[in-house]
Amino acid sequence: MKIVSFEVGGQARFGVAQGTGIVDLTGRLGAGIHSLRDALAQGALEGIGASVLGAGPDFSLDEVKLLPPVPFPEKIICVGVNYGHRNEEYKDGSAAPRFPSVFPRFPGSFVGHGSPLLRPRESEQLDYEGEIAIVIGKRGRRIAQDDAESHIAGLTCLNEGTVRDWVRHGKFNVTQGKNFDASGSMGPWMATADEFDGYDRLEIITRVNGQERQRDTTANLIFSFRYLIHYISTWTTLQPGDVISTGTPIGAGVRFDPPRFLKAGDVVEVEVPGIGILCNKVANE
Repeated sequence: MKIVSFEVGGQARFGVAQGTGIVDLTGRLGAGIHSLRDALAQGALEGIGASVLGAGPDFSLDEVKLLPPVPFPEKIICVGVNYGHRNEEYKDGSAAPRFPSVFPRFPGSFVGHGSPLLRPRESEQLDYEGEIAIVIGKRGRRIAQDDAESHIAGLTCLNEGTVRDWVRHGKFNVTQGKNFDASGSMGPWMATADEFDGYDRLEIITRVNGQERQRDTTANLIFSFRYLIHYISTWTTLQPGDVISTGTPIGAGVRFDPPRFLKAGDVVEVEVPGIGILCNKVANE
């Protein structure tokens, strides 16, 4: 299933995307379930299929504003330098990292599919980073690798938009350049875990104005989905709706000579077969 969060008439709702329509789930699953995060927290995800069986669409996709699949997760944890070729891209001779590099992002730094990515007034160095993001479905701490995949509710596409010069403001952190309002995007929906046979051969492609910039597969990850869940849950309790973004391949704009940063009017697409295509146009803030 494709679970989508959306806004219509000024109200946030969630549902199942079917073709060009949405079956509204708001209020359909029981009292207190008004969002995907609520559904995950109450263990209601497995009942969604039965609840929409035979149901027709309540809305068309083109009449709603799509939101990030989990609009306000407790945690968004991003992973840096997690594709093998990405480590080589630094050309510093360093070996692959022994442990993941992680940093937080705030919900307000992401928009949904179709909303503009904002290029801030403070910088001309807004860059794209196509990624696959995990949505956590089950609470856990110190999760064993063998059990990690059972904590995955689904996957979504993510553009981990980055303001490059602000990344370099701090000596040991990148938080500033990773958290400008509306600089990244997530969506268009969450594809549930049962849509995937496994997670070690997923392909990711990023395009800017139709030109392919990034392409890789999760076979080349340094740290697998299982390991990331295990490692991160060692030091923080993962909650339903938490998001783990698993890293970007080579080919970000900063790596070109000269760099190819995003400008107003550029269109960025992040595609993951089995999930869909996340598409956003860049606008000046």
